[in-house]
Amino acid sequence: MAMGSCRLLLNPLNPLSHTLAGRSALAACEVFERATRRYPRPAFGITSTKINGRLIQVHEELVWQSAFCRLLRFRRDGSAANGKSPLLLVAPMSGHFATLLRGTVKAFLPHREVYITDWQDAREVPSSEGQFDLDDYIDTMAAILCRFEGDVHVFAVCQPAVPVLAATALMEASGEVAVPRTLMLAGGPVDPRISPTAVNNLVKERGLEWFRRIAITEIPWPAPGRGRRVFPGFLQLSGFMLMNLDRHLKAHREMFAHLVRGDGDSAEQHRKFYDEYLAVMDLTAEFYLQTLDTVFMRHLLPLDGLISRNRPVRLADIRRPALMTIEGEMDDIAGTGQCRAALDLCTSIPPCRKDHFECPAVGHFGIFNGSRFRKQIVPRMSHFMAAHS
Repeated sequence: MAMGSCRLLLNPLNPLSHTLAGRSALAACEVFERATRRYPRPAFGITSTKINGRLIQVHEELVWQSAFCRLLRFRRDGSAANGKSPLLLVAPMSGHFATLLRGTVKAFLPHREVYITDWQDAREVPSSEGQFDLDDYIDTMAAILCRFEGDVHVFAVCQPAVPVLAATALMEASGEVAVPRTLMLAGGPVDPRISPTAVNNLVKERGLEWFRRIAITEIPWPAPGRGRRVFPGFLQLSGFMLMNLDRHLKAHREMFAHLVRGDGDSAEQHRKFYDEYLAVMDLTAEFYLQTLDTVFMRHLLPLDGLISRNRPVRLADIRRPALMTIEGEMDDIAGTGQCRAALDLCTSIPPCRKDHFECPAVGHFGIFNGSRFRKQIVPRMSHFMAAHS
């Protein structure tokens, strides 16, 4: 009804479209419809980058895939022989699609070739493909790292800091030669006991069974993944938005005002941001609940108690990669010190191969996107990669 009303009120032959009342009704219908629609997976849409002032064409390629993950490569024309190891961006599997890191990809493309993990919406994966839990995530990361044969830098954003560390530790323990050159972790919950946030406190207060009862549901027909138990993406999105509800309500009020005034440019900026932010994916129930239990409730990684496929995960086994941690001063999802804890836990990496940067005046999303990320974090990461290539 809202969409139909928008079409009616947009028609220039409708006398109401030229009145304040008509524009107000149109604005109300669009804001309502956009707040309630199911947004499709966005496209990366990256076709070029600038290197030394020259415009270079970029081609997105699928180079590896499993039922739950695709590995995408952003290949730059004429730059294969620049001698720099590629960068692997490990996107979070936390409700948003990997396209949330579009700005991260763009920021690094002038410096080196970029790969990214494109996690699949559990809603779209048939139940016949089986389950996907934290152990499968760790195995997936190990398989992807082995493809690079050690010639890669890894940037894990938020949640994947834990499985990336675990996969690297298991590879080191088994004598695998394909460990990455560097591990760079941003805002990861390596030790959530440090500076607990509202997110950490909620998990401890409610307990695993509460989340199993309240947050898990079954994908309905006719989706390909019908029958699969999942943590719906819209619930994760609701949690993120409630943490900054005033800001989101203000943004929608401003969009309403822009539409009434006919300020199309400002309204379009709002549309672009929320088209990305409101596009969410479902997570498998087993992955979500196992992550809550092992990472946020029992803190098994920093306590040397994490077991994956009957293999003990010990961060002290990590010896060869250089390690950098990045945090945001105002991060309200992963508190200050939670990610930096990896530096103390990876005791076999010498201090000269470790680094940490706390970016001032940025929150969680600011540590992998935005102007401060481009101006303050990217140069430090680029220097770190160059120093440990």
